[in-house]
Amino acid sequence: MAADLSSRQNEIITGLNTKSHIKLQVFNQAIEVFNELKEILNEMSNDLNELLDNNDRRIRLEYRDRGKFEAELKFADDVLIFSMHSDVFIFDRDHAVWKNDYVKKDKDNAYSGIISIYNFLSDSLKYNRPEDLGYLVARIFVNKDKYFISEGKRQADNVVSAFGKTKLGREELVRIVELAILYTLSFDLLIPPFDLIKIASVEQINDKIESAKHQTGKRMGYKYNSDDILE
Repeated sequence: MAADLSSRQNEIITGLNTKSHIKLQVFNQAIEVFNELKEILNEMSNDLNELLDNNDRRIRLEYRDRGKFEAELKFADDVLIFSMHSDVFIFDRDHAVWKNDYVKKDKDNAYSGIISIYNFLSDSLKYNRPEDLGYLVARIFVNKDKYFISEGKRQADNVVSAFGKTKLGREELVRIVELAILYTLSFDLLIPPFDLIKIASVEQINDKIESAKHQTGKRMGYKYNSDDILE
């Protein structure tokens, strides 16, 4: 009985040590990538501003560091929020990544940190409209060896099959950000359907007048699909 207990305890300790070590490796790679991403956003905003014909401050790019796990890039009427999750994840069992040879070789390669890119209207943040909607533009998954998967709007189609072949470096990050910006510029604010807003309460009108709080999103009243890619 004591031998069985010792065996189970050893198995628990081994499992904890192994998994915690892997997750720490993943987190360290993800935070390193995120810090590099912040530098790229800052440099990109400065470089693109120098190329703009119009000096109107309203369309210039503005970078802001929002803390350890968040960064912001504002341009024209839009804001991209780059957010790194502090936890480490593994893909669900139905995900196509499990068919990848790199993951088949070692399932621990599937543990990933996640950096998400959301698109908000700049006025949503400026006027503190908590009910306004943002949209996920892209996600970056980074594993312990800095191999990555990027998914989302206008991102590459063969990212899962390519997982384990290319490490996430500056060139790849620049491409991901540029594609996110291009998609956001083409992702226009649509007029909501008439029937969606044909009735308003006194409270809603007063709130709108007093604090400019009126729920807004680029696809209010429309279905927004993860594969809704505008070309």
